[in-house]
Amino acid sequence: MPHIPLVAIVDDDESIREALCDLLMVAGLACRTFDGAPAFLADRAARGVDCLITDVRMPGMSGLELLERVRADGSNLPVIVLTSVLDQGARARALELGAQAWLTKPVADDALLDQLKAAIGSEHWPVEPGP
Repeated sequence: MPHIPLVAIVDDDESIREALCDLLMVAGLACRTFDGAPAFLADRAARGVDCLITDVRMPGMSGLELLERVRADGSNLPVIVLTSVLDQGARARALELGAQAWLTKPVADDALLDQLKAAIGSEHWPVEPGP
């Protein structure tokens, strides 16, 4: 049975989490959602994800702080930052920490899926469902 890539979505906006999860499931990916960085870090099952999508501005811990924590733990988990923040300094910091991409909301579905495919690796990408 082929491995279905699991993507974690960390965003404090429930409607964003739901919309992203719907998109990923249609694309053949599995997803887990978290309402903030602390919830992601506290969930031991989150260690099994293949990619992380995170917002930047969230209460408690920002997406950049989450990315710093992930890297400090020695993980090279692919991370995609999806945010409405237009701060070039924050963008530069995220990319310096090894973020796969910095995408701004609203993002085109194809742009996000292309970045996910690059992050996960096309060899792990699910086969498109047939008619």
